[in-house]
Amino acid sequence: MLLDSLINQATRNGHHTVAVAAADTAEVIEAVLNALNRNLAEFILYGDQEKIISLIKLQKQELLNNHKLKIVHSDSVVSAAESAVQAVSNKQANVLMKGNIPSNTFLKAVLNKEYGLRTGNVLSHTAFFEVPGYSQLLLITDAAMNIAPNLEQKVQIIKNTVVLAKSVGIEMPKVAVIAAVEAVNPDMQATLDAAALTVMNRRGQISDCIVDGPLGLDNAISELAAEHKGIISDVAGKADILLVPTIEVGNVLYKSLIYFAKAKVGAVLAGASAPIVLTSRADTAESKLYSLALALCCVNK
Repeated sequence: MLLDSLINQATRNGHHTVAVAAADTAEVIEAVLNALNRNLAEFILYGDQEKIISLIKLQKQELLNNHKLKIVHSDSVVSAAESAVQAVSNKQANVLMKGNIPSNTFLKAVLNKEYGLRTGNVLSHTAFFEVPGYSQLLLITDAAMNIAPNLEQKVQIIKNTVVLAKSVGIEMPKVAVIAAVEAVNPDMQATLDAAALTVMNRRGQISDCIVDGPLGLDNAISELAAEHKGIISDVAGKADILLVPTIEVGNVLYKSLIYFAKAKVGAVLAGASAPIVLTSRADTAESKLYSLALALCCVNK
């Protein structure tokens, strides 16, 4: 299963509507139009109506008459976010997508106590990477939401990510809890948390996956590296999910795969009452399309 297959899967996952907050940017419009061409979903675009129409005309004017596309004017990015979140909250849409808007402004609307998408769970970000030379999708969490998650938050992050993994067909995902070393060191909290998460998994407190750690990045994804270090594990060298200890680790790994390894990526925010497409404003239209397909695969999961 690689990223292009997610698009095919999303088309088979039923009829859904996506609310896009601040859709007035070329990359977002390109992703939306590509999705419409592939019959992925219907869209409600919130933002500067005149600019959105202009951007659509530049790319494919006839889509302005597409009944699956609705444009709603918003006077600001704040009102665009509020309107898009309310559309999902009111069941007018199934998926929320971030457009040309700062993440903190977008998330403020998502977490609004009156109309937001809170569930009581930890919200967490998961990126699905297709890395050249690597034969399977690699999931990395959390590179964008939780700064320095504690043990309880890491449990919820794993649970969120396992749901995402299963929604795209990874039935028993292997979770590598990443640290700088493979041995438990009392002076390194990441290794203590990794050991605790491993035990919790073996005792059934974290289910529907296989968790092992602490593991270094090398022996999490390379069986040869694991063999050289004498690590015997069902996860080592075969990890589907990499749980990173802090946002800095996740962020650097995320950007290194994109800029050095030329990896393709799609990402979503899990833990809310609906899937959320939370991409960077610098992400490509292709990345936004993959993220959208991933979110659509997760609806009702």
